[in-house]
Amino acid sequence: MNTICKLFNIKYPIIQGGMVWNSGWRLASAVSNNGGLGLLGAGSMYPEILQEHIIKCKNATEKPFGVNIPLLYPDIEKHIKIIIEEKVPIVFTSAGNPKIWTEILKSEGIKVVHVVSSVKFAQKALDAGVDAVVGEGFEAGGHNGREETTTFCLLPDLKKHISIPIIAAGGIATGKQIYAAMVLGADGVQLGSRFAASRESSAHQNFKHEIIKSTEGSTQLTLKEITPVRLMKNDFYNEIQKAYQMGATTDELQKLLGKGRAKKGMFEGNLQDGELEIGQCASLIDKILSVEEIFDQLIHEFNQVGLYSL
Repeated sequence: MNTICKLFNIKYPIIQGGMVWNSGWRLASAVSNNGGLGLLGAGSMYPEILQEHIIKCKNATEKPFGVNIPLLYPDIEKHIKIIIEEKVPIVFTSAGNPKIWTEILKSEGIKVVHVVSSVKFAQKALDAGVDAVVGEGFEAGGHNGREETTTFCLLPDLKKHISIPIIAAGGIATGKQIYAAMVLGADGVQLGSRFAASRESSAHQNFKHEIIKSTEGSTQLTLKEITPVRLMKNDFYNEIQKAYQMGATTDELQKLLGKGRAKKGMFEGNLQDGELEIGQCASLIDKILSVEEIFDQLIHEFNQVGLYSL
């Protein structure tokens, strides 16, 4: 049995990324019901909203699901308390030091996975006692590693240095890419962008349609002085580039970013002034599909390779 399937008690080693403003209970439960692991994106939820989504997800699926928490989130203590109270079985952590919360979560019987962008951070996650890591390459949407290591360079390097299961993320949107990731050492995969453009995603329809319109070069990693983020090119992105040309300081860039940009873009559908976080693989996505259709497509493409099947 596949290591990731066994770890999470799921049918397919396919995890849906816990993306802010995209990953509500409808998406997470649909992914879990179709044999993968759905994740709620706690990074865009107040504690009471997270609790509401956990309860709704429980009502919508009997399968395992999890929560993704950015560890730098200001209400992290409240989120952890709710996760423990609601007996969520799996937590993916990102953007912070996994050592602080891993032991507490594991003492409650919760499986813990940490997102890393380098071997160095993978080893720290291993030392913290996590059950697996997500190796996320430079192609990924949203917040990204500073190393700019691509997924297919990161995977074999992780495989060489760590012994726990590895989940590949960043730039993966097709079944053949899943196969390739597993050949390079991944035990499973995490897909974000492909599920962002699903019917069940909580993102605004404007954003979903922008994803399927995107082409090669539609995204770029920027704002490295604050925290690297891969964005779709729009009016806001162009403002950032002008600021760089004018020699903007980190404080000026922070002021330009302001607050609520991601919500404005992805959730409210403001394609001009919002922050549109998406991966390079958006150019491979040409239809808004249901989660069931996405799984059918991924499994069919994977099995077409013909060497072994999911």
